[in-house]
Amino acid sequence: MSYNIAPCPAPADSSSFLRPLFRMASGLELLLASASPRRRQFLNEWGIPFRLALTSADEPRPEQGESPEAYTRRAATAKALASGHAVRQQGAASQELRPVILAADTVVAVDGDILGKPENPAHALRMLERLNGRGHEVISAVCLLLPADAAFAPAQAAGPAGPNVDECCVDSFRMLSFSDTSRVFLHHWPQPVLQAYLDTGEPHDKAGAYAIQGQGAVLVERVDGSWSTVVGLPVTQLAQVMLDRGLMLPCA
Repeated sequence: MSYNIAPCPAPADSSSFLRPLFRMASGLELLLASASPRRRQFLNEWGIPFRLALTSADEPRPEQGESPEAYTRRAATAKALASGHAVRQQGAASQELRPVILAADTVVAVDGDILGKPENPAHALRMLERLNGRGHEVISAVCLLLPADAAFAPAQAAGPAGPNVDECCVDSFRMLSFSDTSRVFLHHWPQPVLQAYLDTGEPHDKAGAYAIQGQGAVLVERVDGSWSTVVGLPVTQLAQVMLDRGLMLPCA
């Protein structure tokens, strides 16, 4: 398994950003175990410096009978642990700062079936036809990996809208994980519209064969839940967890 860690480049339009919203707690640095441009953008918009911690480890496959939520959590955990082990083995973490590794995974599901990335244009069209004119779920799971002896604030009461966080120790790491589900409803579009979207090329590397943050936004009639969850990172819930545990602080 190959491994790469590098500073994340600032977005091209970073000069237009306002002052930072959050900062990491003293002695901690954030490592993002994801190549997703949208996840990087969310963190850039928070104003938190971070580095990328990417590995070439294969993502796990869904197991027979596994629910979409359980699979998404397991995939996010696998990504976090792969990066955590690589950072530890190669000594790539900062000598002054302790790493907080952030990993996430997102799936599209309909009728309990996980829709991955389409294999070819015909497969993408079948996915779009299945989602057309009806609702489906988008589940994003997050895993935060900390050193096992890291001291942080105990969990606060999450409240009615707070995430249900699982906490455990795995391979001498302390792990926090949670997931969030949004329900997305696509308008019922005629076949020429679906074909026109397919011909843009955008669906070919997207789970569920569409991207709500791109040209695929026109397909979506409404979202019940978090838009950022659909894009790939439940930022409200993530901020709650990191603030409640003292991992980051507001810049006020």
